[in-house]
Amino acid sequence: MTSHERISRILNGQPVDRIGLQEHFWGDTHAEWAKQGHIRPDEVMELHFNLDILEAWPIDLKLDMDFKDEIVAETDETVTIKDGNGAILKRHKLHDTTPEHVDFTIKEADDWYKVNNKLFAEDRRINFEYYRNQRALAKANDKYFTWSAANVFECIHPVCGHENMLIGMALEPEWIKDMANQYADVSIEMMKTLFEREGLPDALWYYEDMGFKEKPFMSPDMYCEMIQPAHKKTIEFAHSLGLKVIMHSCGYIEPLLPHIIDAGIDCLNVIEIKAGMDLLKLYKLYRDKIAFMGGIDVRKLYTNDKAIIDEEIESKIPIVKEGYRFILHSDHSIPKTVDYETYQYFIKKSLELGTYR
Repeated sequence: MTSHERISRILNGQPVDRIGLQEHFWGDTHAEWAKQGHIRPDEVMELHFNLDILEAWPIDLKLDMDFKDEIVAETDETVTIKDGNGAILKRHKLHDTTPEHVDFTIKEADDWYKVNNKLFAEDRRINFEYYRNQRALAKANDKYFTWSAANVFECIHPVCGHENMLIGMALEPEWIKDMANQYADVSIEMMKTLFEREGLPDALWYYEDMGFKEKPFMSPDMYCEMIQPAHKKTIEFAHSLGLKVIMHSCGYIEPLLPHIIDAGIDCLNVIEIKAGMDLLKLYKLYRDKIAFMGGIDVRKLYTNDKAIIDEEIESKIPIVKEGYRFILHSDHSIPKTVDYETYQYFIKKSLELGTYR
């Protein structure tokens, strides 16, 4: 069974030969493993490890396409920049991590409405060649191919910051709804252009980090009022083309999940254990509604201890593989502290447990 066939069937809950296999890696993990001689510097991780899905991130939803990043401050370890969203972010030079939010020039509705005319669908936001090449690479290797991008929540907070966004949800909900709808509309228009010229993917993979440790960023009511309508719009567009929708969210989002499922997702990724998510609980609750990708505690891989890894996967995979709706994935990206041999062992043992006999 090819990767394309396997993931297509898993997202429909149909019998397959084994569970799916997918992963994300920090950039410095690739660099470290290449330095150690395990992979080539230019090698594609998905092909090296025979993962099932190949992604393309072909659109740029930065607010001001004409703005060139400005260095605000720099040390030996960090660089602070102002970007095209008007955000001031501190990034680490020595390792990959989420940037630190320092400040934002857009903090309330009036700030947004002065500049939101810069955000509209235009061809220069679309990397046609990259999408074309990734799609061809996926087809040549029988991989399942996704168009990947941030959805509306993940587009809004880089512009105004989580704090200003959440205050806006409480005090200026119409502003947040307007932002969500504008990002949804612009994204859909660019997908229409791209797909008409270059052909369809197999699915859309949306990234929406809607939670943190033990709590979502918003209440279910706020989600339903301000974010879900835009989610429904983008997901209904995908389904109108016969495409599945994978939704990624770091953090604890269990209270939101019934409403995210109602918005139409077909698969949930990444199911972050350390934030409080429980793969087995969610699987039992929603196994007839969606597929699951993730929920394997990456901290167990940090140990590079086979016995600890065995305990993690043996307690989960035999359960969640039933029903043909599970794709193996850690609950976060793989860091360079995970040995190459450890990750190879993790795949081998997990697929042995996840093979249907």
